[in-house]
Amino acid sequence: MPRTGRGHQRAKVVAVKLAIVALALVLSACTTLIQPKLVSSPDDGALEDSNVSPYDNDHPAIRRLDPKLRDAMQRAARDAEAKGIKVVVTSGWRSKSYQQRLLDDATSKYGSLDEARKHVNSPDKSTHVTGRAVDIGFTDAADWFSRKGSKYGLCQTYANELWHYELATEPGGDCPPQLSNAAG
Repeated sequence: MPRTGRGHQRAKVVAVKLAIVALALVLSACTTLIQPKLVSSPDDGALEDSNVSPYDNDHPAIRRLDPKLRDAMQRAARDAEAKGIKVVVTSGWRSKSYQQRLLDDATSKYGSLDEARKHVNSPDKSTHVTGRAVDIGFTDAADWFSRKGSKYGLCQTYANELWHYELATEPGGDCPPQLSNAAG
């Protein structure tokens, strides 16, 4: 026997509410699985192919590095390349907006801001934003910089980032102890 009146209306309301909840759960799952694409440009310091020559002074990621850091990195790269080690820059100077997008992406990836901060600093704390940090690739080049970088004043500053270098000592000096990660 078909429902009529208030009982029928209640059933419709319950069905609509269940449909809304189900749709919300599906959409929530989709947004968790689909990572947002970082929209960036070279003007932000983004490196489109992540493998830029350390001598590409026309690229903002290289050009906007602190001049002393850029000079030390280029001298070290020349010496590494003389030993047969290919050096590329995977990240250099970054705009505040690009750094924020990287942090937002890391927060989404790692599930919390605290966890993300172990890998990506906020724009106000990032040495990339001030042009005082450069990321070096490939692994053999980063390893060479870790072993020989202090000759140029370059130091790996975070234990969990083999690729991240800053001018942290005088050329030929000792590098300071590494921080465990970007959060300190």
